[in-house]
Amino acid sequence: MPQASSKTLRDFTSAVAPGHFLRGPHASVALAELARGSSLGSSPAALEGCSILVGTADQLTTALALIELDGVARRLVLCPPGLPDEQLSEIIATAQVDAVVCDPNGPPAAARGLPLRVTCSATIVPGKATADRGRRTEWIMLTSGTTGTPKMAVHTLASLTGAIKVDPDRKEPMVWGTFYDIRRYGGLQIFLRALVGGTSFVLSSADEPMAAHLARLGTHGVTHLTGTPSHWRWALVNRSARAISPRYVRLSGEIADQAILDNLRAFFPDAKVGHAYASTEAGVGFEVNDGLEGFPAALIDQGPGSVEMTVVDAELRIRSARTAVTYLGHGGPALRDADGFVDTGDIVELRGSRYYFVGRRGGIINVGGLKVHPEEIEAVINRHPDVRMSLVRARKNPITGSIVVADVVLRAQADGSQDRDTNLKREILEACRNSLSQHKVPASIRFVPSLDVSATGKMVRQHA
Repeated sequence: MPQASSKTLRDFTSAVAPGHFLRGPHASVALAELARGSSLGSSPAALEGCSILVGTADQLTTALALIELDGVARRLVLCPPGLPDEQLSEIIATAQVDAVVCDPNGPPAAARGLPLRVTCSATIVPGKATADRGRRTEWIMLTSGTTGTPKMAVHTLASLTGAIKVDPDRKEPMVWGTFYDIRRYGGLQIFLRALVGGTSFVLSSADEPMAAHLARLGTHGVTHLTGTPSHWRWALVNRSARAISPRYVRLSGEIADQAILDNLRAFFPDAKVGHAYASTEAGVGFEVNDGLEGFPAALIDQGPGSVEMTVVDAELRIRSARTAVTYLGHGGPALRDADGFVDTGDIVELRGSRYYFVGRRGGIINVGGLKVHPEEIEAVINRHPDVRMSLVRARKNPITGSIVVADVVLRAQADGSQDRDTNLKREILEACRNSLSQHKVPASIRFVPSLDVSATGKMVRQHA
């Protein structure tokens, strides 16, 4: 089990130099100001030892509440937006929530009956920050929950910050930004990196158009920027992408294929481009900064270290102090196996001296008894210079059970020319035939104007 951190988030803000901010789309808060006051409508002491649902609609107030209540609360349950009331009610019951932190507009409907309600705002009131911060707070992160109520992974601040390294000799200014929501694991990781590293952080907002968010990132001088490959594909075709000039570009959350890595390197020639592997349960596994998709095979079966990884039946498994402690609640699956490894559900394939991600265990398409990973086909399609992104899915077939079809978004909208469309489809299919087994080649290709992306920044899949 991870050891308790000797610091709370409040301790990190107390050490931040003046001039560093948390910036939302409508308000900003100086971290040094927060160290001398409180954003909560009641004293943090009123919430000592509580199991608290952080149910603010705005990410900035979520960030402020987390800073104030780490070490004070017994348990912090991060509530992503858009949870159905029935799921949230079950989460509240399982986590034994007895208090909610919300915006002045009030808490989510399912939390209105809780005995203790505290508001949080972006206005810092001096002199109210008095509370016992001696607890090891449990941080409850919800999995993506594509079907049914999300599972609740129990983390500590130590497990959440285990991968963060701070350079004490850093000379250049650093400002972190993200496309993620900090109430999900990927976004929380970047928020914590900024806080622990003593830098400013620019938060995203689901209600903010991509162009406005990119412009705001540029205005605040973001130097380190993160998102899923889907986030980045949409960002690169937005005119406002020219407003930013990051020194470090990072991808995670989905498979980073070579096409998106190359496109980012071409668009930001002065930036370091890397991708990271992490999940809510397994924590941060590794970072790859060599510009190539996949990861070096040398990372597997290295023996004891900060992170141990192995591959069993083509599935990646991880054991480290960064993994979640357990799932909250009874009757669910075990988080770790008998040896302490978390089964990530991600399928990898060894080619030469490198492992490549080929898909998720739950996303396999069965074509006449043969397994097909949609992401493997998408990686081939995305290499075509006229393709922005693609989604491979199954279509029922009376002979094979399923066949593979692909929806493709082009860099330039299809002009309606039948000859152009026909030629493009032929080129894409030819590339698939040259790289893939016959049963993996799409039976048809359809050009579409866009693809659905979930609130987590990942493409919406039928079986994800």
